[in-house]
Amino acid sequence: MYRNYSHYRNYIGHKGYRCVLLLALLLGACDREDECFTAADFDAHEGYALSAGTATVFINSSFAYDTEADWVENIKANSRRFINGDGLYDNALTQSAGLGPVYAGYSCGSCHRNAGRTKPALWTQTGTDADGTPVYGSGAYGFSAMLVYVTRKNGAFFQNYGRVLHDQSIYGVTAEGKLECRWHEAQFTFPDGEPYSLAYPEYTITDWYKGYGESGEPINPDELFCTVRIPLRHVGMGQMMAIDRNEIEQLAAKSNYPEYGISGRCNYVTERGIRQLGLSGNKAQHADLTVELGFSSDMGATNSRYPEEICEGQSQMQEGSMMGLLYDRLDVSTEDMEDVDFYLHGLGVPARRLGSTKQPAAYKGRTINERELISIGEEMFYKAGCHLCHATTLHTRPRGATLLNGTELPWLGGQTIHPYSDFLLHDMGSELMGVGLNDNYVSGLARGNEWRTTPLWGIGLQEKVNAHTFFLHDGRARNLKEAILWHGGEGEASKNIFTKMEKDDREALVKFLESL
Repeated sequence: MYRNYSHYRNYIGHKGYRCVLLLALLLGACDREDECFTAADFDAHEGYALSAGTATVFINSSFAYDTEADWVENIKANSRRFINGDGLYDNALTQSAGLGPVYAGYSCGSCHRNAGRTKPALWTQTGTDADGTPVYGSGAYGFSAMLVYVTRKNGAFFQNYGRVLHDQSIYGVTAEGKLECRWHEAQFTFPDGEPYSLAYPEYTITDWYKGYGESGEPINPDELFCTVRIPLRHVGMGQMMAIDRNEIEQLAAKSNYPEYGISGRCNYVTERGIRQLGLSGNKAQHADLTVELGFSSDMGATNSRYPEEICEGQSQMQEGSMMGLLYDRLDVSTEDMEDVDFYLHGLGVPARRLGSTKQPAAYKGRTINERELISIGEEMFYKAGCHLCHATTLHTRPRGATLLNGTELPWLGGQTIHPYSDFLLHDMGSELMGVGLNDNYVSGLARGNEWRTTPLWGIGLQEKVNAHTFFLHDGRARNLKEAILWHGGEGEASKNIFTKMEKDDREALVKFLESL
């Protein structure tokens, strides 16, 4: 299934929307072009604040996440690799180009539209029960924009299946199963009387392609743990990989705030035979950007790190052969994988928007401007203790980041960044609606109720980029307010402070989050 990429995305269109950074490049003082980019060369536009040093971009359109940093655009070799990686990221794979036999998405971009998070299938209705209950989940549209994790309740995988249930397949091949989701909604009230509701998903797996083990007995739902992940935003990936690991470990050492019940910890994982700090993923369960894993597990494309088909040993292999698939070579090269890795590292981070000084805003019976309202919201953010986990400022190590095949990216080094995350694991509670955010899925050292603090940079542009406001690991939060209200465990105290705020202060805090 050799891949031949011949289509790359046209960048001329969206670069036309880009505001130029205020550069003062002293070219005469540089021996090499790639030595001329330092944080001192950048300044924020009026009404903005830098989010990621030299990688900050001033884009408020649907391309806010999908724009290259200036250190990429202004160096020809970097720009070429970025464009190639972007093409590989967005190119829709076909059966003849490496897709399948089973898969979850047909390209990185199918689940990460505009480098963001495509609207999840968990909120796309696929049917209706006899009693009128809407049913959501896997559909017949080629991708689901979600990953379905299945295990036995003792943590073991089901024989004939892996960690991910692949609910899509090429023509003539049987998918491993299908997911159905039914939402349960509960009503609550703020102390001041304002009502709100929260939704919790109930999952059912249908159309299992095969029973359990050699006996072929049907899989018992009572033995099943199922959890679903919707795509993450690909914002600040390069900066995350360049973060000073010592700084994260120091944050863990001092993450002890008994008055809030907060005590974060690092997740350590073993990848490529090396035990190292986990940073990426919902539970910080990966030490890299999982490019090779994504092509393998999400799309079924083999590569040098994952040379076996994801359905190796299953009946789908034979079905794929009958449909003309060949398994005699890798689907994608290491060089191509590193170009995709380069693309992700090279994406710019949207600047924080401070708000207009001319746009009026209502606050507690008086009229102020939008910037003042956002500033009040920032005060509420600190008052609630949100910053104790959503750390506002971190630093990248001097040497920057290293790509999957060894290429160094020094341009990401020595930067002051504002991800609004400590990248630590925190217990997010198991009580709310009987389950809280506990999904019973262990990842590295992370237990089911532990989650990495989600970086908030760029979060306020998600609706513009992806036309939806679903948040948290499975999209259960339908807006930012609900995302806050799902906080339990170590986030319980901060949530309670938020709920007891006056309504205008709660709305100001949300307005601040929308400015990030």
